[in-house]
Amino acid sequence: MAAAFAICASPDRAPWEAKVLLAEIASTESIHRIIERIEKYILLFAAILRENKINFYLLRSASSIGAAIMSVSNSNAAHWAGASPGLHTHTAPRLSEDWLSVIIGLFIFVLGLAVLANVDLIGWSVTTSVWNNIALALGTTSKAYASLGGFGALVATYLALLVVLGAGALALDTDVKKFALAFTAVFWIAYASWIVGNFANFAAATPAEQQKFGVSWSLRLTNEGGYIFALIAGLVIANAFPRFADAIKDAVRPELYIKVAIVILGGFFAVTAASKLNLASALLLRGVAAIIEAYLIYWAVVYFVARKWFGFNREWAAPLASGISICGVSAAIATGGAIRARPVIPVLVSSLVVIFAVIEVLILPFLAQTFLSGEPLVAGAWMGLAVKTDGAAVAAGGITESLILAKSAAAGIKYQPGWILGTTATIKVFIDIFIGIWAFVLGWIWTNHINVTQDRAKVGEIWERFPKFIIGFVITFAVGLYLALGTPADIASKVPAAIGEANTFRVIFFILTFFSIGVLSNFKKLWQEGIGKLAAVYLVSLFGFVIWVGLLISWVFFAGIKPPLAS
Repeated sequence: MAAAFAICASPDRAPWEAKVLLAEIASTESIHRIIERIEKYILLFAAILRENKINFYLLRSASSIGAAIMSVSNSNAAHWAGASPGLHTHTAPRLSEDWLSVIIGLFIFVLGLAVLANVDLIGWSVTTSVWNNIALALGTTSKAYASLGGFGALVATYLALLVVLGAGALALDTDVKKFALAFTAVFWIAYASWIVGNFANFAAATPAEQQKFGVSWSLRLTNEGGYIFALIAGLVIANAFPRFADAIKDAVRPELYIKVAIVILGGFFAVTAASKLNLASALLLRGVAAIIEAYLIYWAVVYFVARKWFGFNREWAAPLASGISICGVSAAIATGGAIRARPVIPVLVSSLVVIFAVIEVLILPFLAQTFLSGEPLVAGAWMGLAVKTDGAAVAAGGITESLILAKSAAAGIKYQPGWILGTTATIKVFIDIFIGIWAFVLGWIWTNHINVTQDRAKVGEIWERFPKFIIGFVITFAVGLYLALGTPADIASKVPAAIGEANTFRVIFFILTFFSIGVLSNFKKLWQEGIGKLAAVYLVSLFGFVIWVGLLISWVFFAGIKPPLAS
């Protein structure tokens, strides 16, 4: 670690100066206090997970299909995708990834709230700014830990996440050593991509910023363009270095990372909504429209296209329709399990979702910036309705918000941040809420009328297939809203800073999500698995009507509604 600190020291420092600097840093009491706090809370968290004796025999979270996507013919496909009755599977882990995302998200959220009691527990986390001097790129979330330095904050963040997620891997019965090695590679490559994406020539969004950083040109991707660089890094590894991609697959868990991020996002959205409660309520009500579109319009049309135009049987058409129309990976797996489909079917459909999500994220936010900058919330809703998978949709909403806010600011209009992303997240959450109900409805029809078996769908499957991370989102949203509106002024004034510290980790989990999505997208391997015909259905459905119907519905319900102006 000393070598790493020396590398990040100022270039004009002599070696002996770097050593003296490192010695001073290592001897400071603040570092010791940081380490003690991290160790205390991480060990407590690990102990909670280790001692958890509750068996959640539920469908594995969608991100667990990662290994199956990398090798569909793997004999463990049933374990990853949720096996049909009669197929041998491994013993269920003590904790599902869905519940794990709730625990981790709430854990980070609670640590952030310690600021309300004047105790800063996670202010040491790393944050990245737009830069043209690498020495100034990194910093700490809280000024109270400024002595730690940017690189020190990055190392502390890595170690904290390694231990917390390592404890989670243990609860999931994953080889902790393999996970730790894989996560080390995932974290450093992903965050390096984020740093590159924050380079001024890529990220400076306004003429004022270009002048500030002394650059004559910029791609104007904003700092959240770093997500695209993380995605590209993952794609390069998946397609140019497939052996390395396979080696790090234990830590490539996009759905786990995005679900943790969404749990934390609930609190961030609550603070944003508290300033304009009437507007937030209107957005929530309009989000219900997403249910009608995704479940009744999209699903029926995709199912028809798959059956009539491409000749797929019902077993293939139903998960394909759910994957394209509802919420990608989660919906495909839930539907596959509900209708007792062979495990390979939702695995292949899920792999398609990942591929097309990559394409959408690279295209739709820039289309939204070009054509919808005058209707920001239409753009946000469109991302939620058109981009499949929670990770890609919410991240696309973040990129869209950043691009539109930058373009609007250049025109002299400064919107409050958070509203476009909040609209995307609201749409996605409403869609996710009904996945369990939809899976049960399909399962009941299937097992009672189409493929009649003794193993009939039960009402309990609604809860089993309900995405648990939504519970975490609702909790953080409710707590954040109460703290912002229902507490004395001296406490309420600290809420934005407290949730802001937790939100720093939301950004980091977004970065990990983008990188992981890229790593799962091995186009050559998926094509070799005979995925071409499925891709044709997806291509026709997605670009033939899903994107455009989503745009129309978004326009009908959100046109004319603007985010509040920044004060």
